[in-house]
Amino acid sequence: MAQTVLMPARSATSQIAMTTLLALDTATEACSVALLNDGRVTSHYEVIPRLHAQKLLPMIKALLEERGVALSALDAIAFGRGPGAFTGVRIAIGVVQGLAFALDRPVLPVSNLAVLAQRAQREHGASQVAAAIDARMDEVYWGCYRAEAGEMRLVSREAVLAPELAQLPEDASGEWFGAGTGWGTFAARIAGPVSAQEGSMLPHAEDLLSLARFAWARGEAVLADQAQPIYLRDQVATPKMPPPAGF
Repeated sequence: MAQTVLMPARSATSQIAMTTLLALDTATEACSVALLNDGRVTSHYEVIPRLHAQKLLPMIKALLEERGVALSALDAIAFGRGPGAFTGVRIAIGVVQGLAFALDRPVLPVSNLAVLAQRAQREHGASQVAAAIDARMDEVYWGCYRAEAGEMRLVSREAVLAPELAQLPEDASGEWFGAGTGWGTFAARIAGPVSAQEGSMLPHAEDLLSLARFAWARGEAVLADQAQPIYLRDQVATPKMPPPAGF
């Protein structure tokens, strides 16, 4: 069971205003990082398949230098914990655990499907999102989300399944937006009807950071050794990584 890190008792607004969070994601073809500092968000985003391992640490370093923020100033590190590509999620876990152990900081695991939904809200104003990531093997990673006070919240559960089995919640009504590569590949086979979709959308660390801010305010950060991936298809453990060098 994940061990929650207790935060000082203060209001969510003041807590976030005083917080410095780093977010990173490599679960899909996109590699992105985002930083919250002094209430301001800055992010870097690139679609660079198979280059995440080479690019992630330099991207983090460049972002911190751009803002003049030291690693030691971080309060916590958020990351895309999957579902997504096995190698990509493992890269994120390795870097997050290395940094978190070296800095003695907690971590904030965030669902990549939720990140997609949050991005659809930010870019399209969607309040109900059916997020789908192409899981290969003729399947999709699937999750449905509704906006609650600016945060996309999971409805039912996340799953990996055949496109024909991907459906909206039983109580679904109103307009739903389809987000993610699962729609790009399998839109004609997905049972859940949507009013609009973006089949090329990938998770973005800026939206991961938005979700992490809600989780941080609720005191949901966990210890570094609880930075574990969620694959849905296979629950594969990821070994701890040594602290990364070069900072």
